[in-house]
Amino acid sequence: MEKEFVEIVSKHQALIYKVCHLYADNPADVEDLFQEIVANLWQAYPRFDGRAKVTTWMYRVALNTAITQLRHRKRRPQIQALDHTIGREMQLFDEQSQQLYAAIKQLNPIEKAIITLYLDGYSYHEIAETMGITENYVGVRLNRIKDKLQQIIMAKINTAA
Repeated sequence: MEKEFVEIVSKHQALIYKVCHLYADNPADVEDLFQEIVANLWQAYPRFDGRAKVTTWMYRVALNTAITQLRHRKRRPQIQALDHTIGREMQLFDEQSQQLYAAIKQLNPIEKAIITLYLDGYSYHEIAETMGITENYVGVRLNRIKDKLQQIIMAKINTAA
């Protein structure tokens, strides 16, 4: 069981890191959140029954963990960690992707989760299943999120000009 779990986490660690980067602001917090998510995945693994895709299950656990940790972080005073280089390589994004991800970071936790799943190619049905909402509501929320992202990006462009 442990070997299977390690293989699953290794295969899908980019999914976990994507969630971490959206919900944490500095490298130390990203690493802490990654470890917390993996620990929660390990605790939940014996209950994973295979009815959903493993990535759907992983997203659900990762998002729940990230949102819970975000709520805890907001309750305690923030101590800024020194920005330092970490061993793990981050993907380099082109300028437009950087703008998009900067805008996504400004969304609330639920909006971040929905748009992240959408950008990863999940269907409305899969997003609804992962988030525990209806497919129709996914469509409504995605339209609102897209509008909100456009406003955030346009405001940033207009202030830079």
